Amino acid sequence: MSAPLFVLLDRDGTVIYDKHYLADPEGVELLPGAAQGLKRLTELGCKLVLITNQSGVNRGYFDHPTVEAMHERLAALLAPHGVRFEAIYYCPHTPEEECSCRKPETRMIAWASRDLEFDPKDCVVIGDKLCDVELGKNVGARTILVRTGKGADQEAICKDLADWVVDDLVQAAAVIEEQVLAGRAAS
Repeated sequence: MSAPLFVLLDRDGTVIYDKHYLADPEGVELLPGAAQGLKRLTELGCKLVLITNQSGVNRGYFDHPTVEAMHERLAALLAPHGVRFEAIYYCPHTPEEECSCRKPETRMIAWASRDLEFDPKDCVVIGDKLCDVELGKNVGARTILVRTGKGADQEAICKDLADWVVDDLVQAAAVIEEQVLAGRAAS
């Protein structure tokens, strides 16, 4: 039996509505199709990991406990669908801090691959922005741009870089099932 496929997902604009420095856990709202797409990935045996930039922490808009509370709310919204994240990683830094964990830099994936023991080249990164696609490319992973969140606006600059461009997480799950997992089974 082959190792499970790890799917690394952006948060805002990919799984939940992007509400620009969301600081209230009650404001966490799943995007249409997010629960269904993530449930399908779980049914397929994929392991889900959240990788998100949260510069609002170092900008002083909210603190680490608030980020944790938002992730607890997200987990509560997904639990009835049988969906859970293996881990959640977030970067609290602003772009000006030039850290090595803010997407598209790769430190969060390095942490995830170390903690969860997977090869970053054998995962799929899904997001709604160029930095998500670049993150995946920077570690040699396959990438999916979703048109939710900022994805439709970013499609023109991402379409030649992303491996696939789809409407939402339901379509992303279908691509992973038909293109990625089917290819793994055939090899």
